[in-house]
Formats: sequence, C-alpha cells, structure tokens
Amino acid sequence: MPGPHASDRIVFHVDMDCFFAAVEERENPELKGKPVIIGSDPRGGLGRGIVATCNYEARKFGVRSALPISLAYQRCPKGIYIRPRFALYSQASKRVMQRLSAATDILEPAGIDEAYLDVSSCKTFEAAHQKAKDLQREIKEHERLSCSIGVAPNKLVAKIGSDHRKPGGITVVIDKRVQEFLDPKSAGVLRGVGPKTRERLAALGAETVASLREIPQEKLEREFGRFGASIWRQARGLDDRPVDPTRETKSMGRERTFGVDTDDMDAVRRTLIDCVESAREDMLSEELWARTLTVKVRFDGYETHSKQTTLRLPTGSKAILESAALSMAEPFLEAGRKFRLIGFTLSRFEPPEELLPLIDDDGRIPNIASKTGNQVESKNHED
Repeated sequence: MPGPHASDRIVFHVDMDCFFAAVEERENPELKGKPVIIGSDPRGGLGRGIVATCNYEARKFGVRSALPISLAYQRCPKGIYIRPRFALYSQASKRVMQRLSAATDILEPAGIDEAYLDVSSCKTFEAAHQKAKDLQREIKEHERLSCSIGVAPNKLVAKIGSDHRKPGGITVVIDKRVQEFLDPKSAGVLRGVGPKTRERLAALGAETVASLREIPQEKLEREFGRFGASIWRQARGLDDRPVDPTRETKSMGRERTFGVDTDDMDAVRRTLIDCVESAREDMLSEELWARTLTVKVRFDGYETHSKQTTLRLPTGSKAILESAALSMAEPFLEAGRKFRLIGFTLSRFEPPEELLPLIDDDGRIPNIASKTGNQVESKNHED
C-alpha cells in the first residue's frame, strides 16, 4: 500500500518502557518498586556477561543496558537479578503488536519492543495525539504494560520523540516545530551516531544538533563520506523513509558467557546447542526459516571471532542448524583456547510457506542436510 506524501505523513514510534523488566513485574507484582535487572547471573559481583535491560528503579543506581553484570552488581548489590525469559517476552510482544496492527493500516515492527505506525489517516496532529492516548491506554489496560509514543512527520523525529518523555510519555512534534525540538539535543540522538562518531563531531565543534547544522554538507562528507550527507539531512529533521510493513527481522540469536573461562570443549558444544535451540524457537515463533547462520566465539582476553554460513535454501530443521553450528565452531574448538563466550545467530529469513513445493514429506528441504558442504558459503571475520 503506497503511503502518503512525506509532507502529509504522520508517524508514531511506539516504544515499550523497560520491556523485559516490565513483563517480569507484570508476572510477579512483588517486583514493583524494586530495582530489577535482566541479564546474566551476577554471582556476587564475580559474574560475567552483561545487563540485557533493567527498570527505572535500577537505573537510579547507574545500571543500564549492556553494562557488565559485575559492574551492575557493584552499583546495585540489592537489586533483583533475573535471567532472561525470551519466550515469555516474545509472547507479550506478539500481543502488543496485534493491538498496534489493529490501530493502523501500516505497521512496521522495529524490534521485540518497538514499532512504527503510519497514522496519516488521522489527517491532523491533534487527532493523532488523541489516537496515541487511546492506544497507550489500551495497552496499559489490556496488557498491563507501559509504552512511550513519539508523534511526528517522519520516523526519525518520531523515534527521538518516543524517548523524550519516558516512561509513559507522549511527545507530539508538528511539522513547524521539528527544528525547535531537535536543536537542543545531543548529536548522538541521530541515526548511526554512536560514541566514536560523537567524538569526531565534537572535534568539529558539533555536540548538539543545532551546532551540527552549522557545518557545511561538503565538510561532513569529506569527514564521513556518504554518511556525512545522511547526518546533514537528519540534523534538519529530514527523513523520507516510509513506514514499511514488509521490513524483515534482521536477525535472532543467543549468546552465553561462561562463569569462568573454560577449555571444557564438551561444555562449549552443549552451550552452543542451547543457543541454537533458543534462537530456533524464536525464529519458529515468528513463522520464519533462516538462510544465514553465524557462530560467534570469544576467547580469554576478549579476542572475538565469528564464522558465517549461507545455505542455498532456508531451513528450520533442528538437525541442520545444530550440525551447521557445530561444524562452524569446530576450528575454534580445535584451537585449544579457553572460551569466554559462545553464541549463535540466524538471519536472512523467509516464510516457510513460500517453499512448500520444495519441502519433502518429513519437512526437510531436499539435498540440504546431506550436501551441506557443497551448498554453503563460509566467511571468517573478526567482530
């Protein structure tokens, strides 16, 4: 369905607040008001791995996503630490996405806990604001979860808006006030501007969006190549990307950090199989099969490698996925190094129903399982 002209577009970005932690609180109301941290086992401050997410009570202690779990424990030793339950979060996400889908003709899921909606049919930002309030209230009443919503003329500004008044906020940015909204913000709110790019922009005197707008496009392109043109446009609130209902999930995966570096290769293999099974369950819950499989390893000393295999046809077969993962991991296992982490990721998804004429009676794609070595391309690269 073609979307409206960019100048007439009204877009929501719906972002669930502390989603994993919020689902855990919903399942166990006794957690409410306490610092909840979803991630690895802290093991009294000696644990490895990272924080997946945490609630706002935990953030008051300086805990945040991707923080090493050992540091999270140092900052919040009395926090409640919970290992992720991805199947539970996936079920909650499906229900939320169903409600979002019913509220619009064009929905683009952007992750397990966020989505874009094209609500241009509202015609006015006033009507869109009311729709956002109704949607937020519906999710709260029926799913017992909180979300924040950005309402704006495009996806870029809507996403920045959803983060403006968390948790449970609604931020409406009309066309004429986009620049006023963006200018005071850090350049880091723009797409693709991470810590390293922020440092380079700061060296050019651009720490805010307003100061970034003062840098000529040609200078940004000399410094950043084609990405320079992108951030020049973003600093002006320009984004013509449509809300795309056909946007595919990019990847699904699992990683496991060992409590202590290990050279027990059987334990590494078992852990890898656990990662494969969890990633496969996520994939099948979305009714997808995958073509590209990736194994990631991290040795002691944080040396990280990955190996990737692309099948000629996608698969959902447990046997094929496990066999391919172990095959890719074997060169690393033979190295005799101690492992800190092992992981497995699926990508390049396709719905299996598109392959029905190719599927045997036992649900396997002909020739793939028996001739994997002749039908894959492998890549080795440093992360």
